[in-house]
Amino acid sequence: MHLTRPRQISRRSVLKAAGVAAGAAAVGAATAPPAAAAGYAHPGLLHTRADLERMAAKVKAGAAPYTAGYAKLTANRHAQSGWAANPQTTVVRGGTGQNYAILYNDLHAAYQNGLRYHVSGDSAHADTAVAILNAWSAKLTSLAGNADRFLAAGLYGYQAANAAELVRDRPDFELERFQKMLTSVFSPLSESFLVKHNGAVVTNYWPNWDLTAMACVLATGIFCDDTAKVEQAVEYFKHGAGLGSVKNAIPVVQEDGLAEWLEAGRDQGHALLGVGLMGTFCEMAWNQGIDLYGYDDSRFLKGAQYVAKWSLGGEVSYTANTRKKGAIGGWSGTETAADAAGVDPAMTRPIWAMIANHYTKRRGVSAPYLTRIAAKAAPEGGGGDYGPNSGGYDQLGFGTLAFTRDRVASAGAASGTPSPSASGSSAAADPSPTAPAAASASASATAASGKGGDLAATGSSDVVAWTATTGLTALAGGLLLLRRRDRARRAAE
Repeated sequence: MHLTRPRQISRRSVLKAAGVAAGAAAVGAATAPPAAAAGYAHPGLLHTRADLERMAAKVKAGAAPYTAGYAKLTANRHAQSGWAANPQTTVVRGGTGQNYAILYNDLHAAYQNGLRYHVSGDSAHADTAVAILNAWSAKLTSLAGNADRFLAAGLYGYQAANAAELVRDRPDFELERFQKMLTSVFSPLSESFLVKHNGAVVTNYWPNWDLTAMACVLATGIFCDDTAKVEQAVEYFKHGAGLGSVKNAIPVVQEDGLAEWLEAGRDQGHALLGVGLMGTFCEMAWNQGIDLYGYDDSRFLKGAQYVAKWSLGGEVSYTANTRKKGAIGGWSGTETAADAAGVDPAMTRPIWAMIANHYTKRRGVSAPYLTRIAAKAAPEGGGGDYGPNSGGYDQLGFGTLAFTRDRVASAGAASGTPSPSASGSSAAADPSPTAPAAASASASATAASGKGGDLAATGSSDVVAWTATTGLTALAGGLLLLRRRDRARRAAE
């Protein structure tokens, strides 16, 4: 039996209908998001019913590259039936008593077993996923820690919803109890962060902080059929004041069709995290009939192409950017990102198959850097395949299996950029979101050391995790990274 709660329609129906209509008019009906008959489609977060059936059929037929992607899944220790959950009453990330690794390991085990069930049909994997998720919804009551608790809410909230979506129609799954956990433990922190930013000035936190919160709120809204949450998340993507909104995360569109990713001025690991999170956000929205992939003349495509080129070792330009830091009414300072950081072309995350397949297969447009980096990263694994630290569990992964798709025959031309959907067509008339002020490279970066209180050092501790999971060597004075050509030579070109 299908345990689906009554669905809310209200304003979301108008949003969805507008997005579908404009997408069809711009690039052909085949490139429009799927339209749910009423309310929200289930399953309908990262994977629709059609997606799951495609995976199963392709693996059964022995089709490449699905078989290689499935082999990565079955080899992962988290994907084995019988995984025993270890639920906690309180999960702590940041500060004393951290135990959040227990949660992300269990959630990835639930997701991987759920995915394996849909591909293989083996009910033992569904039973395992249900048991893990039921155990956590019966015990978890709070998230704690320093500012990193917001990361825990965002990352593990969206992951929990996606794992549960795979087994929501199983009769032994406690649907209402799980919905209560999402709406009382995870989503409130994420919603609060998007409004208050932990009491900090709005640009204190890099884009990935907003993006984790946005992903949690959107996934919770869809899973719980809550229109208000879906609309809050979508509106923030378009017009949010923080750095995670699309025009702040991707502030400069270049003449060559690429667009600068703000966090490229920070480091490669966090830039990859941000692209993966924005792709996840766009995919979940797409599966509910909301086209954010095409919003603002496909701004995300341009930003993802930029990060792909840069991560492959290509030369990219970067506009110096100074952001304000600190607490409202408290300490304050600024930090300038003056240039794109160094990269290691060997660093990868399981984020590219989803994005590349959307643009090149669903829409039939050219995305050469995405195509190259997705091929290089294949077959994509998931949590547990990219090291033991938290950075290796930020994406659910397995994109080669889950997102590889055949090209839509009636898609638009094989080159160019798809036109924006109706959800993005009004962008020119909207006021621009507040963006961090551009500044010269000589602007000094200041911060009141030790006066930040509970404000995070914006994830600086994750550098160790990114380093360990990609095989780079930590040196006393920093990281051993491949450096790009010097700025003077680039400026002369």
